[in-house]
Amino acid sequence: MKKFWSGLGKSKLRREKVVWREEARKRAALEAVKHVQDGFIVGLGSGSTAAYVIQEIGEKIRLEGLRISGVPTSHQAMMLAVHCGVPLTTLNEHPQLDLAIDGADQIDRDLNLIKGGGGALTREKIVASAANLFVIVADETKTVEKLGTNHTIPIEVLPFALPTVMVKLRELKGKPVLREGGGKVGPSVTDNGNFVVDVDFGPVDDVKELDLQLKLIPGVIETGLFVGMADVVYLGKPDGFEKLVRK
Repeated sequence: MKKFWSGLGKSKLRREKVVWREEARKRAALEAVKHVQDGFIVGLGSGSTAAYVIQEIGEKIRLEGLRISGVPTSHQAMMLAVHCGVPLTTLNEHPQLDLAIDGADQIDRDLNLIKGGGGALTREKIVASAANLFVIVADETKTVEKLGTNHTIPIEVLPFALPTVMVKLRELKGKPVLREGGGKVGPSVTDNGNFVVDVDFGPVDDVKELDLQLKLIPGVIETGLFVGMADVVYLGKPDGFEKLVRK
């Protein structure tokens, strides 16, 4: 009986932790969307946190009549934007964006990021690079001293090159694992038709150098290391939020 009640207590704590993190991300998303102005072209990130941003932009369009167009970074973001009433455009029409808002898997003290948990890292990085202002939304548990601490780094890989890329990643002292698709047999496939390899390098001392080394491997399309790209980060906390600005 004691073990039973102990299990119930742990389950309750896990639920409470999930709830505060969700609420924290929502608060951070609301602050990030304040950057959106009438006439803006906005890059729309992917993932659960970015979904709050897309929903809030839809609300601003509906309630305030703002003229905003979005460039989605994935099919998921595109479908949610359509559902929320956010007009869509493309990089062909707008190669330079006013703003991009996205989530992150890890954030270090210099606002370097690990992204790509949802597999949209290449399109997310392209859209972020096209934006005049790149804003990140997360909760405070995403911050670390060094990227890669208890977290893998996603890499998008051309399927043809997978065997040789895996060898090269091991030569760089990484531990690569091909990401499996959810709910199906076989690897996860990106919107670009490529594979995602999650690599454990441990805590990374020089993220810029590692990013360069990875990109020099033939067959690597892009990495989940976003170095020197984030301008502003909103961190949701249990009792509010914190705004961080890149120096």
